[in-house]
Amino acid sequence: MSDSFRAMMITDVEGKPKAGFADITQADLPEHEVLVEIAYSTLNYKDGLALSGKGRIARRRPMVAGIDLAGTVVESASPDWVPGDKVVVNGWGLSETEWGGYSRYQRLKPQWLTRLPEEFTAQQAMAIGTAGYTAALCVDALERWGAIRPGGGEVLVTGAAGGVGSTAISLLAAKGYTVTAATGRPETHDYLAGLGASGFVARADLAEPGGALQKEHWAGAVDSVGSTTLANVLAQTSYGGAVAACGLAGGMDLPASVAPHILRGIALLGIDSVMAPQDRRARAWALLAAHLDKAKLDTIARVEPMSNLPQLAEDIVAGRIRGRVVIDVTG
Repeated sequence: MSDSFRAMMITDVEGKPKAGFADITQADLPEHEVLVEIAYSTLNYKDGLALSGKGRIARRRPMVAGIDLAGTVVESASPDWVPGDKVVVNGWGLSETEWGGYSRYQRLKPQWLTRLPEEFTAQQAMAIGTAGYTAALCVDALERWGAIRPGGGEVLVTGAAGGVGSTAISLLAAKGYTVTAATGRPETHDYLAGLGASGFVARADLAEPGGALQKEHWAGAVDSVGSTTLANVLAQTSYGGAVAACGLAGGMDLPASVAPHILRGIALLGIDSVMAPQDRRARAWALLAAHLDKAKLDTIARVEPMSNLPQLAEDIVAGRIRGRVVIDVTG
């Protein structure tokens, strides 16, 4: 098939990564075993860094950007996949070391593909995307650790109005947890309450350095901010609790003390969505299929054409995006 299609490419311009649209064909795609026709991708914070040039995400170039995709298998040299299979791909180095989802077609390794649960359409899967899938990994980790239980203590979600936070709140509330949302945007309170948040904490209250051990508040927490915010959350977590950390929007540093861990038995659970093994991915997507209110996906997400990616990338890095943005790769 020689017909060209548009992709969002990151190339080298005077030694620096530069994003822009390019016309490519299937012959330009990597030589992997499964060809997928992509219906939708999504916009994550990492995508924003890659496209805006504010982060060196693409470690080799040229690179098709986009860390997520959902679509249909059209060709397969793998016995695990046949044409017509509905699939979703999150992470696995897409847009960093492997060509990603901002394209009409992509060739992928069979082990990267996860079967799309029948409960979701491709558009809904990308409304969830890596952010929602990561939120599910966090909730799964907290429950498997035994730190939280429905009807128990409050669960804090930082970065609450973002993609991870929005889905985490919705999942936790649907499972019967009491959820407190930490956000720096009071105008999102109604939106977050609609997702299931029953209380709010100002982002600024967690952003300033605090004591190594503070008043106990949270049975557990989902943190996508890192840095001082994460240090304060750990210091405020109740005895035997746990914090699932999955992001670094506030910085990669962790100015924390060992005190919460050895005096209160607090666990810090690191959540990696990129290289997570398939059993964890399957549990996360099963959790989403069983408990995520699909009607709320319309509240969490909006669809934008791929042509709007340059401005959307600037917006998400600047903190102007609420919830999820689904990318229609045909637009």
